[in-house]
Amino acid sequence: MDLRKAISTIGLVAVLFAAPAIATAESLADALADAYDNSGLLNQNRALLRAADEDVAQSLAALRPVISWSTGAQYSGDPAPGADSLAASAQISAGLLIYDGGASGFATESQKELVLATRQSLIAVEQQVLLRTVQAYVDVRSAVEFLALRQNNVRVITQEFRAAQDRFDVGEVTRTDVALAEARLAAARSLLSAAEGSLARVSEEFNAVVGRRPGNLSPASPAPLAHDLAAARAFAVRNHPDMLGQQHRVTAAELNIRRAEAATGPSVNLGGNVSLTDGGNATETISVAIGGPIYAGGRIASQIRQQMARRDAERAGLHITRAGLEQQVGNAYAFLAVARASSDAFDRQIRAARVAFQGVREEATLGARTTLDVLNAEQELLDAQASMISAQSDEVVASYSVLAAMGLLNAQHLGLAVQTYDPSAYYSLVDDAPAALSEQGRALDRVLRAIGE
Repeated sequence: MDLRKAISTIGLVAVLFAAPAIATAESLADALADAYDNSGLLNQNRALLRAADEDVAQSLAALRPVISWSTGAQYSGDPAPGADSLAASAQISAGLLIYDGGASGFATESQKELVLATRQSLIAVEQQVLLRTVQAYVDVRSAVEFLALRQNNVRVITQEFRAAQDRFDVGEVTRTDVALAEARLAAARSLLSAAEGSLARVSEEFNAVVGRRPGNLSPASPAPLAHDLAAARAFAVRNHPDMLGQQHRVTAAELNIRRAEAATGPSVNLGGNVSLTDGGNATETISVAIGGPIYAGGRIASQIRQQMARRDAERAGLHITRAGLEQQVGNAYAFLAVARASSDAFDRQIRAARVAFQGVREEATLGARTTLDVLNAEQELLDAQASMISAQSDEVVASYSVLAAMGLLNAQHLGLAVQTYDPSAYYSLVDDAPAALSEQGRALDRVLRAIGE
């Protein structure tokens, strides 16, 4: 490797890893914790959950009194002198839904189920973020190892190239052997450049997921798994956030059917009004309105059928989700088994290839092997080492994919050193639809300001 190439390689590694390398090595748990704290996707979905919490408060408000005020003035002009008039009035109105067949109550319960479904969606997003972090982490680790492998490959082939030149100078080999070594050296340098580019690319992905540049990453171990394939499938069907969320959506759809059916019954509304004119005259009225539909052109019946169809679609979604989860668990375990078997096989291949390479190189110095034999043996060892790196990375990703397929890839189960987000904290502040001027309303304002900072 020439001096310029060496400086380029050393410079890239220094930019990405030199400063953090001085400190303690960084673990996968550190990266997962930072991704949990820095993820914009998680923050986005937490905000969507808070918006869903407000839907419950707004639905509940339909059962509360509604009080409003209005004021106005009316000017009347007249051609006669002094006949102009100005009248002002003010009034306060209040309304209260007394009975609507339970439609408003069903609406509130439906919104609560959707909040629970949204909470499960947030957990699913958390799993996606953490699994992407695992992939980014092992990709950086693999890229660093690949880069070191390519650097060593260039060094070894450079030695073989120089040896071939020396042997050519004394007439032991032909020009063909030198050309073969030179061609392999050029290819090795090309692959080294590709490894440098790959490291830069996966480092950008790491930065995007974790929220910072990668440091001196320590080797990652596969996640411990306490379930076999059958138990993992059964666990996923019962506990995965996708399944739990779908169950809440089915319940919400059933409540919406009852809400639509309640629209066929009567409703009772209580109203009150206090009016005051500029003359000091006050008028007070109280009213009770009872009514219900007689004929709506088929609209109500259509809405009921529509909600039934949506309920059926959500129920079908349960079967789709179940089948998808079982497939994901099966795929993850198959991927894990292949990675483990590959690691064992490549380990044996590396040991054999290393012995073969050392033997072939020694035989070449005695003239019993050609330069091409040495280069081929070195390439086989390199290929085995590269395959081993990939298999080890695949095993780590596969083990965490199993956890994700089961619904266990979350900060709580992994024991990450983070302050986990409590989805019920905000809901507890809005579940009774507090007024803006109440103490609870002011607490909500403080929470939202703190989140926005």
